[in-house]
Amino acid sequence: MDTFCYTKQIRNLREDHDYTQRYVASYLGTSQTMYARYERGANELPIHHLISLCTLYHVSSDYILGISTQ
Repeated sequence: MDTFCYTKQIRNLREDHDYTQRYVASYLGTSQTMYARYERGANELPIHHLISLCTLYHVSSDYILGISTQ
């Protein structure tokens, strides 16, 4: 069984909102390259960015982390 990976969730949320990686990176105050690394799982998502993504998408951290479905 595959374990849940937040990288898929942040990519899906971004695509569902029709945001570019550049837009989300700018919102987070980071580079597009670094944000792309978060989506690929090459770098771990810092907690302050997780909180910012929750605000941007109006979801809980549990949702992004796969603990809840809403």
